Amino acid sequence: MWLVTFVLAAPAALMAALVALMITPVPDQRQVLSAATEVYAAQTNNSSSISALITAADGRALIIRNYLRVHNSPLEPFSDEVVRVGDKYAVDPNLLIAIAQQESNLCKKIPLDSHNCWGFGIYGDKVTRFSSYPEALDRVAATLKKKYIDQGLNTPEEIMVRYTPPSVEKGGAWASGIHQFLGELQ
Repeated sequence: MWLVTFVLAAPAALMAALVALMITPVPDQRQVLSAATEVYAAQTNNSSSISALITAADGRALIIRNYLRVHNSPLEPFSDEVVRVGDKYAVDPNLLIAIAQQESNLCKKIPLDSHNCWGFGIYGDKVTRFSSYPEALDRVAATLKKKYIDQGLNTPEEIMVRYTPPSVEKGGAWASGIHQFLGELQ
Protein backbone atom coordinates (compact mmCIF):
# COMPACT_ATOMS: atom_id res chain seq x y z
CA MET A 1 0.00 0.00 0.00
CA TRP A 2 2.84 2.41 0.89
CA LEU A 3 4.65 1.60 -2.34
CA VAL A 4 1.56 2.25 -4.48
CA THR A 5 0.96 5.56 -2.68
CA PHE A 6 4.59 6.61 -3.22
CA VAL A 7 4.60 5.65 -6.91
CA LEU A 8 1.45 7.72 -7.52
CA ALA A 9 2.17 10.67 -5.21
CA ALA A 10 5.84 11.33 -6.04
CA PRO A 11 5.30 12.16 -9.74
CA ALA A 12 2.26 14.27 -8.88
CA ALA A 13 4.28 16.25 -6.30
CA LEU A 14 7.13 16.78 -8.80
CA MET A 15 4.69 17.99 -11.47
CA ALA A 16 3.07 20.41 -9.02
CA ALA A 17 6.50 21.80 -8.07
CA LEU A 18 7.47 22.29 -11.73
CA VAL A 19 4.20 24.06 -12.51
CA ALA A 20 4.68 26.33 -9.48
CA LEU A 21 8.22 27.21 -10.64
CA MET A 22 7.05 27.99 -14.15
CA ILE A 23 4.25 30.34 -13.11
CA THR A 24 6.12 32.13 -10.32
CA PRO A 25 7.44 35.48 -11.62
CA VAL A 26 11.21 35.95 -11.49
CA PRO A 27 12.28 39.23 -9.88
CA ASP A 28 14.46 41.56 -11.95
CA GLN A 29 18.06 40.93 -10.88
CA ARG A 30 19.61 43.81 -12.88
CA GLN A 31 20.17 46.28 -10.08
CA VAL A 32 23.15 48.60 -10.17
CA LEU A 33 24.64 49.79 -6.92
CA SER A 34 27.26 52.47 -6.95
CA ALA A 35 30.15 53.10 -4.63
CA ALA A 36 27.99 55.79 -3.00
CA THR A 37 25.38 53.29 -1.78
CA GLU A 38 25.07 53.44 1.99
CA VAL A 39 23.76 50.70 4.26
CA TYR A 40 22.71 51.34 7.83
CA ALA A 41 22.30 48.93 10.74
CA ALA A 42 19.37 49.10 13.11
CA GLN A 43 19.99 51.02 16.31
CA THR A 44 18.71 49.79 19.61
CA ASN A 45 16.41 52.28 21.25
CA ASN A 46 13.04 52.35 22.85
CA SER A 47 11.47 54.38 20.07
CA SER A 48 8.65 52.91 18.06
CA SER A 49 9.39 54.88 14.88
CA ILE A 50 11.20 53.59 11.81
CA SER A 51 13.19 55.73 9.42
CA ALA A 52 15.47 55.11 6.46
CA LEU A 53 17.79 57.06 4.22
CA ILE A 54 18.33 55.87 0.68
CA THR A 55 20.65 57.71 -1.66
CA ALA A 56 20.16 57.24 -5.37
CA ALA A 57 23.05 57.75 -7.76
CA ASP A 58 23.48 57.81 -11.51
CA GLY A 59 25.08 54.49 -12.44
CA ARG A 60 25.90 55.33 -16.07
CA ALA A 61 29.49 56.37 -15.39
CA LEU A 62 30.06 53.25 -13.31
CA ILE A 63 28.70 51.00 -16.06
CA ILE A 64 30.86 52.76 -18.65
CA ARG A 65 33.92 52.65 -16.37
CA ASN A 66 33.50 48.90 -15.83
CA TYR A 67 33.06 48.32 -19.58
CA LEU A 68 36.19 50.34 -20.37
CA ARG A 69 38.15 48.59 -17.61
CA VAL A 70 37.21 45.13 -18.95
CA HIS A 71 38.47 46.24 -22.38
CA ASN A 72 41.61 47.88 -20.95
CA SER A 73 40.77 51.21 -22.59
CA PRO A 74 42.73 54.41 -22.02
CA LEU A 75 39.31 56.13 -21.84
CA GLU A 76 38.52 54.53 -18.47
CA PRO A 77 39.64 57.54 -16.37
CA PHE A 78 37.25 59.69 -18.41
CA SER A 79 34.05 57.73 -17.70
CA ASP A 80 32.50 60.60 -15.75
CA GLU A 81 33.45 63.00 -18.56
CA VAL A 82 31.72 60.75 -21.14
CA VAL A 83 28.47 61.01 -19.16
CA ARG A 84 28.89 64.74 -18.51
CA VAL A 85 29.51 65.54 -22.18
CA GLY A 86 26.69 63.22 -23.28
CA ASP A 87 24.29 65.06 -20.97
CA LYS A 88 25.64 68.46 -22.07
CA TYR A 89 24.77 67.76 -25.72
CA ALA A 90 21.86 65.32 -25.18
CA VAL A 91 23.84 62.50 -26.84
CA ASP A 92 23.64 59.00 -25.37
CA PRO A 93 26.99 58.41 -23.60
CA ASN A 94 26.75 54.74 -24.61
CA LEU A 95 26.68 55.83 -28.27
CA LEU A 96 29.94 57.73 -27.74
CA ILE A 97 31.53 54.58 -26.30
CA ALA A 98 30.04 52.30 -28.98
CA ILE A 99 31.48 54.51 -31.76
CA ALA A 100 34.89 54.53 -30.03
CA GLN A 101 34.71 50.73 -29.81
CA GLN A 102 33.78 50.41 -33.50
CA GLU A 103 36.31 52.94 -34.77
CA SER A 104 39.38 52.33 -32.60
CA ASN A 105 38.87 49.36 -30.28
CA LEU A 106 38.23 51.90 -27.48
CA CYS A 107 41.23 54.12 -28.32
CA LYS A 108 43.75 51.31 -28.60
CA LYS A 109 44.19 51.80 -32.37
CA ILE A 110 44.35 55.50 -33.10
CA PRO A 111 46.74 57.76 -35.03
CA LEU A 112 49.74 58.72 -32.89
CA ASP A 113 49.09 61.68 -30.55
CA SER A 114 45.59 62.23 -31.90
CA HIS A 115 43.30 61.32 -28.95
CA ASN A 116 40.86 60.55 -31.77
CA CYS A 117 39.06 57.36 -30.77
CA TRP A 118 36.02 58.06 -32.93
CA GLY A 119 37.52 58.07 -36.43
CA PHE A 120 36.37 61.67 -36.50
CA GLY A 121 37.65 63.48 -39.56
CA ILE A 122 40.02 60.66 -40.47
CA TYR A 123 40.07 59.75 -44.13
CA GLY A 124 42.92 59.28 -46.55
CA ASP A 125 45.95 61.18 -45.24
CA LYS A 126 43.76 63.59 -43.24
CA VAL A 127 43.78 63.08 -39.47
CA THR A 128 41.90 65.32 -37.04
CA ARG A 129 43.91 65.58 -33.84
CA PHE A 130 42.84 66.67 -30.37
CA SER A 131 45.00 67.75 -27.45
CA SER A 132 43.17 65.44 -25.00
CA TYR A 133 40.39 62.86 -24.69
CA PRO A 134 38.06 65.40 -23.02
CA GLU A 135 38.55 67.83 -25.93
CA ALA A 136 37.85 65.02 -28.40
CA LEU A 137 34.76 63.89 -26.48
CA ASP A 138 33.37 67.42 -26.44
CA ARG A 139 33.94 67.99 -30.15
CA VAL A 140 32.58 64.59 -31.22
CA ALA A 141 29.47 64.89 -29.03
CA ALA A 142 28.79 68.46 -30.20
CA THR A 143 29.12 67.37 -33.83
CA LEU A 144 26.91 64.29 -33.35
CA LYS A 145 24.25 66.51 -31.81
CA LYS A 146 24.38 69.32 -34.37
CA LYS A 147 25.06 67.47 -37.63
CA TYR A 148 23.35 64.14 -36.95
CA ILE A 149 20.76 64.03 -34.16
CA ASP A 150 19.39 67.54 -34.77
CA GLN A 151 19.11 66.62 -38.47
CA GLY A 152 16.95 63.58 -37.63
CA LEU A 153 19.73 60.99 -37.87
CA ASN A 154 19.12 59.06 -34.67
CA THR A 155 19.76 55.37 -35.33
CA PRO A 156 23.14 53.81 -36.09
CA GLU A 157 21.91 53.07 -39.62
CA GLU A 158 20.94 56.72 -40.19
CA ILE A 159 24.15 58.06 -38.62
CA MET A 160 26.26 55.65 -40.70
CA VAL A 161 25.05 57.19 -43.97
CA ARG A 162 26.84 60.45 -43.17
CA TYR A 163 29.48 59.32 -40.62
CA THR A 164 30.96 56.49 -42.68
CA PRO A 165 29.36 56.25 -46.14
CA PRO A 166 31.63 53.42 -47.37
CA SER A 167 30.08 51.14 -44.73
CA VAL A 168 26.67 51.55 -46.37
CA GLU A 169 28.07 50.19 -49.62
CA LYS A 170 29.59 47.26 -47.70
CA GLY A 171 26.33 46.10 -46.14
CA GLY A 172 26.19 48.26 -43.02
CA ALA A 173 28.79 46.55 -40.84
CA TRP A 174 29.42 49.82 -38.99
CA ALA A 175 25.81 50.07 -37.78
CA SER A 176 25.80 46.38 -36.87
CA GLY A 177 28.90 46.89 -34.74
CA ILE A 178 27.37 49.93 -33.03
CA HIS A 179 24.26 47.91 -32.18
CA GLN A 180 26.41 45.10 -30.77
CA PHE A 181 28.41 47.46 -28.54
CA LEU A 182 25.29 49.31 -27.37
CA GLY A 183 23.88 45.93 -26.35
CA GLU A 184 27.02 45.13 -24.39
CA LEU A 185 26.67 48.39 -22.50
CA GLN A 186 23.11 47.61 -21.33
